[in-house]
Amino acid sequence: MNITASHFVMKMFDWVSPSRSPRTLVRVGILAGFGLMSGCSASEPVLPRPRPIVNYQGARIRADYEEMKSVNEWVTREQENIVNDPSFWVVSNATLGETLPWEGMRLAPDSVIINVPLGGRDGQLAYQIYGHLHLMVQMGRQGEWLPEAPDARGYDLERAIVDRVANVWILGRTVFDTQPFAPLDELAYAKHFDFLDAFIFTARPDLYGSERAQWVSENPERAGEYREWFTETFNREPPGVRAKD
Repeated sequence: MNITASHFVMKMFDWVSPSRSPRTLVRVGILAGFGLMSGCSASEPVLPRPRPIVNYQGARIRADYEEMKSVNEWVTREQENIVNDPSFWVVSNATLGETLPWEGMRLAPDSVIINVPLGGRDGQLAYQIYGHLHLMVQMGRQGEWLPEAPDARGYDLERAIVDRVANVWILGRTVFDTQPFAPLDELAYAKHFDFLDAFIFTARPDLYGSERAQWVSENPERAGEYREWFTETFNREPPGVRAKD
């Protein structure tokens, strides 16, 4: 059976109407079907090789195939958990503007509401994973879902979660041909070009004061280098510096 990649891209990243029930909001497809994307049997899954992506200013991301296979494995597992685990809800709330995953997130004991921009149809899963990871931490399941940071707190925890979200979007853009979306593209490029700390500290200037101070002390030129790189790469100021829409 031949199933096109675009079919699963739609399921992986497509928008679900916010008018539907909260439990339905997260049912955007089971990613276990990725094994069929090359027309192979499910017993021999083959992930398409990532293609380079280039933005309008010529900045390029070349993703590593083995890394993307690893990312796809945990994204598949996490998506299945979001859809099938009855102990919690991940609710997507449609919003306007270029909202970043953490903006407006609301945690409750067994649920999380995340704001997903209407203009970012393909990015819903990345936003859901951000909320899901924070919810798993709150529910005492951090080691299960963040094995690379099982005891992280504060900035280290946030960085680990944001790093994963960036990887979700790099997977989508390079392997599954998702459409460009500025907030996630900027995050993905920042991670790829080793500016993730600068991205987070700049985008969230009111948080992580001690960690920011230590980072500036250890990297006194990095904030300026990041801002210069960002404006060259995207032809605008970075989030946290530019005016909100």
